Amino acid sequence: MHLYLDNQSTAPIYEQIYTQIKNQIIVGELHENDALPSIRTLAKDLKISFITTKRAYEELEKDGFIYTIQAKGCYVAPKNTELLREENLRKIEEHIDQIVQLAKLCGLSHHELAEMLQFALEENK
Repeated sequence: MHLYLDNQSTAPIYEQIYTQIKNQIIVGELHENDALPSIRTLAKDLKISFITTKRAYEELEKDGFIYTIQAKGCYVAPKNTELLREENLRKIEEHIDQIVQLAKLCGLSHHELAEMLQFALEENK
């Protein structure tokens, strides 16, 4: 598992850890039942507070991406396909909002925007 902390980012460190681990699970870099580094080990490796890594792991567990076995550690949870689908739908909606705003700035009509989408869909078959 590779994590990069950006000190220039406005995102809190725990959120950066959460996002990177979540993304590695979603794209399949981390697999179901893979062991994660202990909270203390990760904190030491990243040279950050134990509390920060604990919060990231708690958020990941709360959102169903990892599970904890007492005295054994944290592991990647089985993929919840509905959870992943909702996450991807949310991302699509964000991108669509950005596309609509850009289309307005460019003066594109609904028809032109629909043609662009249709072309992209055909190209990616």
